[in-house]
Amino acid sequence: MKSGDRVLDVCCGTGDQAVHYAKRGIFATGVDLSLGMIKLAEKNKRKHGLENVSFQIADSANLPFKDEFFGYASISFALHEQERATRDRTISEMKRVVKKGGILVFIDFPIPLPGNLYVYLVKTIEFLAGRQHYEYFRDYVEQGGLDEILQKNQLAEDKRGFPNRLITVIRTKNP
Repeated sequence: MKSGDRVLDVCCGTGDQAVHYAKRGIFATGVDLSLGMIKLAEKNKRKHGLENVSFQIADSANLPFKDEFFGYASISFALHEQERATRDRTISEMKRVVKKGGILVFIDFPIPLPGNLYVYLVKTIEFLAGRQHYEYFRDYVEQGGLDEILQKNQLAEDKRGFPNRLITVIRTKNP
């Protein structure tokens, strides 16, 4: 991504990722279904004095943007918080709003989870987040994580990065 590009951060939460993009001169838009998260994201924006980032309430499974509007779309640690049908719809919507030849970035837990103390920490945090949240997380693990989800949605990765293959980058097909 370079200065002047447009990126959508899906399920943006506190807006940290969108703010990071904006600090690099990128026009960033963050969407989240939670009003509380959007309020935190707006506060984060004001704290950094950024004008090239915006936040709005929106459902990741029904994004309120034109087809091929963004050059990039990212989603960080949110697919495992959704039920399967919503995961698939979210990915479909991300594909729809990104230009042909654009980039989709997926960041989530690698599956299988590493066999160390980290796995117990992750499972405990997901359990404490609530019953429904934990059920979605367990389903994400049972489904095979990003590998299986992206394959099901006919996406082939360009590259992976970060320890334990945490980040997957996919270039959308050129026309």
